Amino acid sequence: MDWTSEAIDQLRAFWDEGHSTAEIGRRMGISKNAVVGKAHRLNLPARPSPIRREAEPSLRMPAQPRQAPPTLPAPTHAPAPPQRRLEERPPAAPPRPAPVAPPAPLAMVRPFPRAASRTCCWPIGEPGTSGFRFCSGDATPGKPYCAEHAALAYVKVRDRREDAA
Repeated sequence: MDWTSEAIDQLRAFWDEGHSTAEIGRRMGISKNAVVGKAHRLNLPARPSPIRREAEPSLRMPAQPRQAPPTLPAPTHAPAPPQRRLEERPPAAPPRPAPVAPPAPLAMVRPFPRAASRTCCWPIGEPGTSGFRFCSGDATPGKPYCAEHAALAYVKVRDRREDAA
């Protein structure tokens, strides 16, 4: 955009009225980012963030004066370590938990048809439901799908030169 002196004056006027950058952009027919960039370059006063709004003054808790944490008096002498009698034994280690058996493998609802089956592998229905199945029609040679589903799966790539015209 070419910033004419009229456009800059209009931006300053909207800015002084307190309009948002998006609203200024709509009124001037430019993007919000163009408004933000030009306002930054013109050193216009910063806007309050719409994200970091201050709470209502009546809802705000009154500030409590901070107090220093109480300090304990320094000990005059270090306490002696506890004396251990010779007949005492150290405590025994806690027992180890029993090993957990690995979970059983999950059974598949239906196996995926193999390529050797020469049947269509197109999924029909929602996997995991009782109505889920595969098409199982005769597969097209060299493809995993029947002719109908191969037409859906394989779309011919358009020549980019056709789009250039």
